Amino acid sequence: MLDNLPRGTIPIEDIEIGMSRSLRKEITDADIEMFAEVSTDRNPVHLDEDYARDTIFEGRIAHGMLTAGLVSAVIGEQLPGHGTVYMGQTLKFLGPVRPGDVVTAEVRVVDIDVAKRRVTLDCHCEVDGKKVLVGEAKVLAPSRKFD
Repeated sequence: MLDNLPRGTIPIEDIEIGMSRSLRKEITDADIEMFAEVSTDRNPVHLDEDYARDTIFEGRIAHGMLTAGLVSAVIGEQLPGHGTVYMGQTLKFLGPVRPGDVVTAEVRVVDIDVAKRRVTLDCHCEVDGKKVLVGEAKVLAPSRKFD
């Protein structure tokens, strides 16, 4: 039963081509510092303004994988949602995300294999209407058959 699935979950039986979900999040200094702590990626372009000012970015930027993590959040919480298993993800970084930027992460269903419970999602992140990340995710979606 759909009622038994965690809130926010869309089972494979209800997923349709073109469905999309998104989230918006402001990237804070604390987010960048926590990501550096968890990932152990302490590249000074993320943490040291003086250092970062002399790079091609001319200032601090968020970790690319922090931005990509917002795509994961949409997939794991909304589409398909709880119980989804990542099978693969491609990413292309098109621009920097800076502390204070508001990122919109969106995923859209582009292919479905109901028999195998596989869903392909077009993914992107934008800041001020400009794409900063694009990619494609392949996931194994939850099913009502496995309640």
